[in-house]
Amino acid sequence: MRDGGPVIGRDGEIREVTRTLLSTGDPARVLLVVGAAGTGKTAVLEHARRAAVEEGAKVLRLRCHDGGSTPGAAALADGVHSALTKVHNRRNTVRISGSRRTSHQPPGLEKQGELSRLAVLREVLADTARDTPFALVIDDVERLPSATASALGLLIRVFRPAGVPMVMAGRPAHPKDGAAFRLTSAADRLLELPPLRPADVEALIVSGLGRPVEPALVTAVLRALGPMAGTPEAVLSVLDSVDGRGGFLELGGRVCLTEPEQALRLSTDVAQLRRLCWPGAPPDAADLDAAAAVARALEHAEIRFDDLHRLKPGGPRRAGLVDRALTPLVGDGILTVDEDGRASFAVPALAAALRALPTHHDVSSLHALITRSLSDRLGARTAGGGYPRLADHVSAAGAELDDALAVDVLLAAARTDARSDWPRSVRAYSSALGRLTPYDRRTPGVLYESAELSLRHADHPGALALGEPLLACLDASPAERDRDGSGDGDGDGGGDGGGDRNEAGDRDEGEGRDEGEGRDEDRDRLVYVTEVWALAALHEHRLPYSNGSGTRDTGVPEHLAAVEGYAAPADPYGIGRGARRPEGGARPTVRHPIADRRPGSGPLPSPAELRLLAAAAGGRAELLEALGALPPEANGAHMTDRLRHAATHADLADALAAVLGDRYTGAGDSTAARYHTMVCSYLEGDWDQALSAARRIEARSRTRGTEAAPAQCARALAAEIHCARGELGHARAWLELIPDGVAHPLVAWARMSLRYWSGQVAEALEGAREDVRRARGSGLLAGIEKVLLRYLSYALLEGMPQAMRRTLGELEALHEEVGSAMTRETVLLGRGLVHGEVDGARAALRSVDRRGDVYMGLLCRLCLVEIGDDSDRRLAEASYLAQSLGIGRATRTTLGHMARRRSLVLPRLRPARERLSEADVRLTVLVSDGATNRQIAARLASSEKTVERRLTQLFQRTGCRSRAELAAAWLDGSLADRGLVPDGVPGTAQ
Repeated sequence: MRDGGPVIGRDGEIREVTRTLLSTGDPARVLLVVGAAGTGKTAVLEHARRAAVEEGAKVLRLRCHDGGSTPGAAALADGVHSALTKVHNRRNTVRISGSRRTSHQPPGLEKQGELSRLAVLREVLADTARDTPFALVIDDVERLPSATASALGLLIRVFRPAGVPMVMAGRPAHPKDGAAFRLTSAADRLLELPPLRPADVEALIVSGLGRPVEPALVTAVLRALGPMAGTPEAVLSVLDSVDGRGGFLELGGRVCLTEPEQALRLSTDVAQLRRLCWPGAPPDAADLDAAAAVARALEHAEIRFDDLHRLKPGGPRRAGLVDRALTPLVGDGILTVDEDGRASFAVPALAAALRALPTHHDVSSLHALITRSLSDRLGARTAGGGYPRLADHVSAAGAELDDALAVDVLLAAARTDARSDWPRSVRAYSSALGRLTPYDRRTPGVLYESAELSLRHADHPGALALGEPLLACLDASPAERDRDGSGDGDGDGGGDGGGDRNEAGDRDEGEGRDEGEGRDEDRDRLVYVTEVWALAALHEHRLPYSNGSGTRDTGVPEHLAAVEGYAAPADPYGIGRGARRPEGGARPTVRHPIADRRPGSGPLPSPAELRLLAAAAGGRAELLEALGALPPEANGAHMTDRLRHAATHADLADALAAVLGDRYTGAGDSTAARYHTMVCSYLEGDWDQALSAARRIEARSRTRGTEAAPAQCARALAAEIHCARGELGHARAWLELIPDGVAHPLVAWARMSLRYWSGQVAEALEGAREDVRRARGSGLLAGIEKVLLRYLSYALLEGMPQAMRRTLGELEALHEEVGSAMTRETVLLGRGLVHGEVDGARAALRSVDRRGDVYMGLLCRLCLVEIGDDSDRRLAEASYLAQSLGIGRATRTTLGHMARRRSLVLPRLRPARERLSEADVRLTVLVSDGATNRQIAARLASSEKTVERRLTQLFQRTGCRSRAELAAAWLDGSLADRGLVPDGVPGTAQ
């Protein structure tokens, strides 16, 4: 909660505190509000105080934490005197002043003097309350000196002033806290602030950023904070930290995260970290430095207590330091230890913040020491195979370990972990490749094993990361590799203890084979790795080879000839920048398979299958030719229809699944996988989910440490959704991200819609013609039917019958050339609009419904309304579909024009049932409490006019006609019974 801003998720607590502050006289009670640091105790007290003041109450703050008086009754008397000066009761103020002057008592009578002073305070407070009713608020009671807390406890329990309600706030106290704990028993009621619910955390994030946010951002913050996810100050601390590093990106009106989730951290303000994260005494500088060292030690490798116990006595001081620092961190609950002895931070965001703090300790030697403690005793390969987790320690040790020892441990660990923990195995292979030279005889084999593992588990980012060592290895000539001595001999680095060869995989790549066989095997392995790398690049929407700017190189190095075929699907599936072909240039052709390449039998596509992927976006003749190169059993009608559908929407993941079938290992978490999710959501009519996927794709392409490129067709599809909903500004922002050279039909389709609904009718129609010409010139025919059908519908709206007939002819010619189910549907719809053919339009509707394209189904129903086929029913169906998709004013206006032309009545739709927001619930509660508009405006820090407008909207949503009806519906539970109130809101359970 920002200072002065709304308090999220604490409405019930604020009402409870407000009622206590208003309960002057006989009902006066003492309330203690407790909560951990950062839970919003002060904010609750302040908002409750304002609410009580607005109701006419007088609320005084009692401050006696750090005054100059002696702790105890004297400090309490000073605090009461300062508070009562605002009541202007001269007689009582003089009485308190007199009690303050009698602070020195003879030896042995100090206790009697304390009691006398408290008795005077009781009388003064009670007399003042009879003249001017007031309440006392005391914050941060845990900071009170012990003597002052004891005096306050005595005042409440023994000398309680009649008619004076008190509200205290502080952290939870324990029996060992002494006087602070006795305050808990002195209070009449204990009000504990629970952690915020996830929905409240989302509302807090939205309030903190001032804009709607992507749900993935909320999920990332919740994960980063762990058990502190419900602490408001911790949430705001993470937001401030991310914002300070420029980690937010606004897309389509929502804020996204462009930081890796593991990088989310609390603010590095040391004072705030100590207050928020250490429940007991805050750590001193040395302890905080040690905690930072522990956080860095745990960043890249797991630390187990048995690893530390295994270290030799008298080892490096920093190792002992980490060992000693673990115990107090575990005792405070900051570190958790599982049943296997693994230590980890309970709050990942705290660990990330500690890693950002400076520390005097270099922990790399600790990781090296843990590695040597096993490798010296067992041998490098046996230690790596028996303890695969050593691989992470080797990576974290860096230069502290020599390369020979490190590589042996890493390779043994990677091969052992390949089945049980493949992500750690991939990391081990990557670390080994960072230490192996390109000329080492083992490098091709290690590249092969890593690529095979990544492909098996659809780890396309991991496979893409092999590019640098792969290209370095390909650049190394065989002669240089032969001259290099790193692969000769046993390869047992220092500390291996004689070297063990328990597994055949541990032998050097050059052993047991002659020189010619070794070269042939290395070449085959590097070809395989190159293709895995190229396939991963496609999944991440990058070209298999590029010049660094995202566009293709004009020439391909000879050793990369194996990936030439992988460039063929780039343009059809919107990958890369879409290099523009010079005017008058020849139409690009798909390259024929390289003569000596293997046929498609494993998880990699064969050259013929790559040709088929590209041909799916072209004409029927090209597709049949590509199908003819496949085995007969692969040529199925279902596969062809699915491939055509995928090509139309530039869905590479679905196209690969159609071509490869059971051989396809999956798209994993790649850009292609996320775009496939977006396409499915779009076709099913879940446009909010589709937009969310588009934002995640775009944010991922800008996240530091990733190799993903943006998906151009995802941008186009997001722009299309915004345009259909009437959000032209968001649609324009998405389309401006697409480079001019991209000529994909989906881009043309979205661009045409934006221009038309922006009032640029002539530019929309002329631009669509140019875009169709460019797409045809690039060999992209799949999806052109969507552009032509939209052109025809706009020509209908503009009253251009000649243009409609010409466009229908183009649609029919396209269908003859392509022959897909989607071109057939558009031809039938076009004939319905131009010639009034009802049967064809009905057939198109049935086909579209079977295919599951909700938006296309809406267009089919609009066509049937236009040509007069059961227009009333079709118009009602179209209206409900438009509402479910969130279609904007433009389409609603079109429906109205169509209804008026045919003398139909546009159905009046009820708004979709949505639950009340927290702001709506807060307003309803204030109304039910009898607050006036002026009082509500003061409570919500808004104007009375705004309150009236919000009440009118609330009446419309709830169906209530007056404030009395709204209050009755809230109090009797009717709103909750109708599903309008979120779960868990206080006051809704009947």
